[in-house]
Amino acid sequence: MTATDRLFGAVNERLRGLSRLEEPAFHDRIRLAQQAGSSGPGQLLGCLTGISQSALTLAGFLTTLLVIDPLLALAVAAAALPALHAEFVISRRRAAAMWRIGHAERREFFYADLLTSPQEAKEIRLFGLGSFFRERMLREQRTANAACRRLDRRELATQSALALLGSVVAGAGLVWAVRAALSGTLTIGDVAVLAAAVAGVHGGLASLVGQLGMAHHALLLLDHYRVVTAVEPDLPVPAGPAPVPSLRKGIELRGVWFRYAPDHPWVLRGVDLTIPAGRATALVGLNGAGKSTLVKLLCRLYDPTRGAILWDGVDLRDCDPAELRRRIGAVFQDYVSYEMSAAENIGVGDLGRLEDRTGIRGAAERAGIHDRLAALPSGYDTLLTRMYLDNADRDDAGTGVLLSGGQGQRLALARGFLRDGCDLIVLDEPSSGLDAEAEAEIHARLREHRAGRTSLLISHRLNTVRDADQIVVLTDGRVAELGTHPELLLAEGGYARLFTLQARGYEEVR
Repeated sequence: MTATDRLFGAVNERLRGLSRLEEPAFHDRIRLAQQAGSSGPGQLLGCLTGISQSALTLAGFLTTLLVIDPLLALAVAAAALPALHAEFVISRRRAAAMWRIGHAERREFFYADLLTSPQEAKEIRLFGLGSFFRERMLREQRTANAACRRLDRRELATQSALALLGSVVAGAGLVWAVRAALSGTLTIGDVAVLAAAVAGVHGGLASLVGQLGMAHHALLLLDHYRVVTAVEPDLPVPAGPAPVPSLRKGIELRGVWFRYAPDHPWVLRGVDLTIPAGRATALVGLNGAGKSTLVKLLCRLYDPTRGAILWDGVDLRDCDPAELRRRIGAVFQDYVSYEMSAAENIGVGDLGRLEDRTGIRGAAERAGIHDRLAALPSGYDTLLTRMYLDNADRDDAGTGVLLSGGQGQRLALARGFLRDGCDLIVLDEPSSGLDAEAEAEIHARLREHRAGRTSLLISHRLNTVRDADQIVVLTDGRVAELGTHPELLLAEGGYARLFTLQARGYEEVR
């Protein structure tokens, strides 16, 4: 448990952004590190015990051989050197193979989860995807199994050669002993003792080499654990981070360029923008314009590749990300539905208020989800899942409830409302899963909630952002237009075109 805690503690504390978590190879390494952390220490301890026992047994039989004939003892011991070398080579190959097939195994688990997940089941059943995904799963399994079979064949060939070498050495020693007995150099008793000693040394060496090989393999896997627990922070924090002040002036983006990797295209291209404090700023644009990326930079999930983002004049790179994020509340388009109780689903929005039922209820009321949660079988204590029931509910599956998509979105809104003391509110498509009536109600509540607060509203539905104090139109990673709703309509640019296009769909056909 300690090893697992240290591993995931490092992932959580050292990796405060998203860049490493979006690398497939790093996920492969985490999987091997988790495996090594849970089984490696115990395996190493068992190997050390086995090595000690084998060494004691070997020392006793080898001493006997030394007394009878030092040269024979040396020959038998020397025969173990190729075996030891081969075991180390095999353990390195085995560790390398586990790294190579890690991605295939992870994909295999992914397809297995798809075939058993209730969330994806309706599409899989409707489109008849079960056989398709099962074949994909088996293909990944065949890839992993083929790599393991190749390794097993090479290991079998090596072990067979080593066994033959050991048998030849032992047989040669016995032939020598018999000839020595016939010539009178050794007695029959000496031959019997020598035969037992040769067999004991051979067995002891085989056990010792095998245990050393297993220990070497465990250490190679533990290297993945070492790499993850010592990973360099993805978001550097100064030794003395600058305090994050209460937002009084605003947030300024100065010449911000960003791309996710050096070989990836630019997502943001020289963005200059001020988000004034106490005002509502709307961010609109086509898919891929850079809206979500800009939000990630504001939350310091990434740092700009070039340029700077200033919070009341303080560069975000000079701040502790955890302190910054305590001043930001957000409702994301891809919100999370946690498989916990309804109260906990809201309470995680501010862990300091996890037990504040009055505050949680108030947030739910503002999001329009209180009545639904209060009517659940156990009220706010009802688990919002049918997969992971706690001990109190495991005998009654009916106590687990799944909310609809719109209800889940209201729950996410309540989670955001709970953090009502923040300086910046980010609302990323907060009503995308709601019907027209519910959307109008939610935006009325949001207007009340963000009144006088610094807020950033992102939406493809331009009618929901028209009351913002300023509207920013992103196009290909650049600020293409900036102004109020009336100003942008008069400019007859991209915003006016999109707004007119959307409004046309609501116009009565004459």
